[in-house]
Amino acid sequence: MRSTHTPRATGRREERAGTAYLVFERTFRAPIADVWAATTESDRLVRWIGHWAGVPSSGSVSFWMTAEAADAPEETIRIDVCDAPRRLVMRSARPDDSALEWTWQIDLAEADGVTTLKFAQEVGSDVLAESVGPGWDYYLDRMVAAETGADLAAIDFDQYYPALAAHYRAELAR
Repeated sequence: MRSTHTPRATGRREERAGTAYLVFERTFRAPIADVWAATTESDRLVRWIGHWAGVPSSGSVSFWMTAEAADAPEETIRIDVCDAPRRLVMRSARPDDSALEWTWQIDLAEADGVTTLKFAQEVGSDVLAESVGPGWDYYLDRMVAAETGADLAAIDFDQYYPALAAHYRAELAR
């Protein structure tokens, strides 16, 4: 069955401390604590991206990105900043080059019963941006669906990639 969900490229390039990031925003009619839980609690994450195990206060956890495959490989996620419920900064080895690391930043702000999530990922090249950008639009749309009770099956990665790749290649080049 064909999905009725129409994906959009929502990420934009932003310089942070001299480094290029793709930044995505989503809004939720929910308290900040609820959105924080959706991005940090394993039983909430598993609904839209994957799950983790370990002791976050140790500075790292094991993570499995299981949204597409139950047998996803384990990744070690290093937690650099955890300022609940407002900011989370993490790192892990990049799948294309384990000597390099991805950096992710999650920032939350609440106003008038609406919480805005800003998700940023360091992206150093247009080649990476053309897959990372569509990937995060896909996962964040899954998060919105999971948190609002929408149909996750309507969100099909094949509609995001390669369709949104050119947008992100151009966005990083600007």
